[in-house]
Amino acid sequence: MLNRRQLLCYLGGATALAATAPLLMAAGSERVIRIAGRRFEWTPSTVEVKAGEAVVLEILVSDVVMGFNLPDLKLRTDLVPGRPARLRLPPQPVGELTFLCDVFCGSGHENMTGVIKVVA
Repeated sequence: MLNRRQLLCYLGGATALAATAPLLMAAGSERVIRIAGRRFEWTPSTVEVKAGEAVVLEILVSDVVMGFNLPDLKLRTDLVPGRPARLRLPPQPVGELTFLCDVFCGSGHENMTGVIKVVA
């Protein structure tokens, strides 16, 4: 038979689990898209997502410090070689979003852009 203290501990744990379950399920339903950056290019440079889809971009650079900027959504992060960065995209309507490197990485930097295509 459980005493009052044990019962309260079990109920507290069950309540905490019930409160975090939706967060864990939501995180699991996000689509993770990996983007690799190296001097003067993103791979892939074109990413397609569905309108309203929950998306997380996981960005990794291999050679120099860079910046990933998605101006239309006002999302930006610094990128350090070997250290992945994650950006959660809010659901978007159909259209195209341009992303770019905003930390000068040498000649060719100005061409380092990509597109996220949001389709129906």
